[in-house]
Amino acid sequence: MVENPELKKLIRAKHSIEELGIPTSIVTDLIFRILFTEGDVSLGRVVEITRIGQKICDEILTWMKTEHLVEVPRAGAFGRLSYVYRLTENGEERARTALERSQYIGPAPVPLQEYRKSVLLQTPDDNSNTRKITPGRLKQALSHLILPENFDRRIGPAINTGSSIFLYGPPGNGKTTIAQVIGMLLAGTEPMRIPYAVAVGGDIIKIHDPLIHIPVELSTSDTSILKQFDERWGLFRRPAVMVGGELQMESLDLRFDPISKFYEAPLQMKANGGMFLIDDFGRQQISPQQLLNRWIVPLESRIDFFRLQSGQTFEIPFRQLIVFSTNLDPADLVDDAFLRRIQMKVEVAGPNEKMFYQIFLRMCKQHKIAFDKDSFVHLIDKWYRKAGRVMQSVHPRDIIKTVVSICQYEGVQPHLTPELIDEACASYFVDMNGRRK
Repeated sequence: MVENPELKKLIRAKHSIEELGIPTSIVTDLIFRILFTEGDVSLGRVVEITRIGQKICDEILTWMKTEHLVEVPRAGAFGRLSYVYRLTENGEERARTALERSQYIGPAPVPLQEYRKSVLLQTPDDNSNTRKITPGRLKQALSHLILPENFDRRIGPAINTGSSIFLYGPPGNGKTTIAQVIGMLLAGTEPMRIPYAVAVGGDIIKIHDPLIHIPVELSTSDTSILKQFDERWGLFRRPAVMVGGELQMESLDLRFDPISKFYEAPLQMKANGGMFLIDDFGRQQISPQQLLNRWIVPLESRIDFFRLQSGQTFEIPFRQLIVFSTNLDPADLVDDAFLRRIQMKVEVAGPNEKMFYQIFLRMCKQHKIAFDKDSFVHLIDKWYRKAGRVMQSVHPRDIIKTVVSICQYEGVQPHLTPELIDEACASYFVDMNGRRK
């Protein structure tokens, strides 16, 4: 596990409240809320939830005891770590006040400036092998797809620079699968240090999302090394955020919950250091023009701006690979100013007959059905050439699966015949007016 020296210095273990870099009130309020919601709580449990070092938590609880805000109903057999604390009447009053300010309970936040620096250190412009994808790795990852020769060269440079890619073309040719491969490759590169939450003044922004931030499994030796670092920072695989038609404008801005009274980070902030895929671009609940207006500056400057309810504004790095995937005409979606800010525009077109044949062979093998040349020639001639139908990469898989289903229904071994091809295609292909072709 390799760490950048500057990053190591940034996330080194903290040994005093001052070194945490956040207002002391945030930490004390957090401990008050833990004690109020859980009742009798050991020092070890406070350390576990806050991810603040034992020494600092012990100092705060000792001060709270001196101020008669907590008491120690019992002491465990394992030293101070097993001491159990309970709120006094005065402490409960303070805890209620802390809950009125915010209901956030979790790892203590890190300062905003440290988060900003950490993102820049882990997404350097020169790449520095942090998330470099070699041609061999990319070709191997795409090997389960039948794609044009040297297709990897059209997307590899954008992946390594962490800029942006626009995948476009007819549906059913693998755009989403290609984007998922990119996300998988990025996740497999150098892991990333991400804080669970960030403090902006007295406000807390929660970044950690268990559906997006996948912890890295560590060896015993690596686990012991981790004790040298501030545990408010988790070690995660590089994130991959994937959204489709459900995307709303609110997801791209800070979301303040008036009940819990803390902020949820926007999706692009959660995706920093990884990939953000907008699938089926143009079919979202927000228009392409709205997204253009929201992201045209971040795509150019690689900096995003946010505003708290108090009116305070701040900036964060905009450092993720943005992938737009659409089966609509790009010219109908966005203007030249937007396209200019997207580094790579890659068409994922339908296969030619040779590629279609290769895909069909692969699907036959995958579904354990013997290839039949007469059936394939019949498929191409009747259902594509004579019908004037455009080939899509997904067609062989779907047609063969339908043939297999028909055979299983009849109770016979799956096989190919021109008649079965006709039956499967008649069920599969429908024109825009709903009439079968």
